[in-house]
Amino acid sequence: MGTYHLMLKDHFRDKRECVVDFPSWMLPDEKAISYRKQPGLAIVEMAGRDSVAAAVVAVRTEGFTDLLPTYAYTGTEHGPWFSVTEAVQRLHDRLPETRIHDLVVLGSPRFWHALNGRLISELISRYGFFTPCVGCHLYLHAVRMPLAVTLGKVPVIAGEREYHDGAVKINQTATALDCYQDLAKTFQVPLLFPLRHIDKGKEIEHILGFDWKQGDEQLGCVLSGNYRDLHQQVNITEEKIHAYLREFAFPLAQKIIETYRQKQIPDHRQLAVEIFKTPDLVRHFR
Repeated sequence: MGTYHLMLKDHFRDKRECVVDFPSWMLPDEKAISYRKQPGLAIVEMAGRDSVAAAVVAVRTEGFTDLLPTYAYTGTEHGPWFSVTEAVQRLHDRLPETRIHDLVVLGSPRFWHALNGRLISELISRYGFFTPCVGCHLYLHAVRMPLAVTLGKVPVIAGEREYHDGAVKINQTATALDCYQDLAKTFQVPLLFPLRHIDKGKEIEHILGFDWKQGDEQLGCVLSGNYRDLHQQVNITEEKIHAYLREFAFPLAQKIIETYRQKQIPDHRQLAVEIFKTPDLVRHFR
């Protein structure tokens, strides 16, 4: 493992506030300027196999010539860091004619905490349920928006899918995916879901050209599956998810991103409290 990837590993371990103020060794000004001059650039959200497959489809359908892989940390991950760099290598191997730039690692645990941790009791009281997973995926897209805007409102590619071989993933329902894309649209950033309507995992493996089972060889989450009952059923309704997103998560993420866009570090927790106390901050979408 080279020096750069060792520094990324340490950066991931420490999980510092890193949304707009990137270390110079990771994203120097001259590199950001060069990215802004690249018309075929897209940001790729690196996670597991679906993110790599999404990049393959996006290059095929949209003609991207340059991909900037990004990993966003949350604070709930566990597993070997090697799985992230291995996913980037697989992206290189699968797209040999595409320029794959150096991995960027970013995140804000305080942003995640404001959306998914600090106000759990309030969220349960107001909406009758709580799961961090919907807000977590909103965060994963939102935390990349300032970078996408800085680089010229470049597209962001993600591996979200509505269907998973018949299984329901509450953070990837139609309601949730529409919200994520609507948030990106408010900043004029195209958030692309090339795999959105693919159901079968075998089709993902066909796109990749090699075996890679869902959930394997990627970082795990300590909160995985929290929204399922003892019988593996999901009892949270789309209506409740829509209300939670419309009234809390969407406007909070929007205000946090707006603050980042002003080159300021938000008071994430205070903004979350203000959303609850100020109903006119609510933003409506589909």
